[in-house]
Amino acid sequence: MLLPLTRLGLYGLALLAAGPSPAEPDPVYPWLAATPAAGQRLAQRFAPPLGCQRVPMLAGSWGEWLRGLPLRPAGTPARFYDGRLKDNQAVVAAVVAIDPGTKDLQQCADAVIRLRAEYLFSRNPNKIHFHLTTGYDAWFSDYLAGRTFQVKGEQVLSAPKAAEASSHAALMRYLLPVFGYAGTLSLSREVQPVALAEVMPGDVLVHGGRPGHAVLVADVAQNPRTGRRYMLLAQSYMPAQHIHLLRNVDHPNLGAWFAVPGPEEPQLGTPEWTFEQTELGRFD
Repeated sequence: MLLPLTRLGLYGLALLAAGPSPAEPDPVYPWLAATPAAGQRLAQRFAPPLGCQRVPMLAGSWGEWLRGLPLRPAGTPARFYDGRLKDNQAVVAAVVAIDPGTKDLQQCADAVIRLRAEYLFSRNPNKIHFHLTTGYDAWFSDYLAGRTFQVKGEQVLSAPKAAEASSHAALMRYLLPVFGYAGTLSLSREVQPVALAEVMPGDVLVHGGRPGHAVLVADVAQNPRTGRRYMLLAQSYMPAQHIHLLRNVDHPNLGAWFAVPGPEEPQLGTPEWTFEQTELGRFD
């Protein structure tokens, strides 16, 4: 059935204009030793809300990659980086099968950075770079070539290091100092503003500041009759903890899906943060 053009949105129209995509290999999740089973992936665990369909995504895209995220078995609790249980388990709908690290570093913005870096590593490692809060642009390719950074007071300066081959272990060594000196403020500048009504998988809800928070839009579905969109949301928090899908505690009938608020609603409430309508961004 063809959807009315006004309900497809600009992104959907672009996909239609592009025509069929060439076959893409299965998404790769570089931290895993083996390809996750289909039943353990996000899209299989969370069916769209009744009457809705997942919005179309390009093969090989960041959004499609997020739909394939491997999940730990249903009922797995979220834990902090040191093994303690997250206090508020009621907000946890599922736990992503990715490590939280062993230090209190992979918090909210860092979880977004981690997943984005893993996606780019699986596609083109030369595109991996993130700005620090100071504005310094830290490139993974520079890190491999023997250039990193050091912090002196309020300054971030280039610093030499041993050159090394590209590997997942090198990626993790690169990310640790990035986690330490990037945050919600730098992430809010890393993404481009986008209207909440046009939200797509891979967009980021981010309030930059201290305190601030960031939540990743892991998937989006739309009701073809009403045009309303619904989101699956993933986050880490403080202290650093497992990345987890959020449960909609205010509307339990939706499970882990959150309705995109209409223009008359100035805010979007998530279980552990309330965002303004204007606080949605998209990576280039």
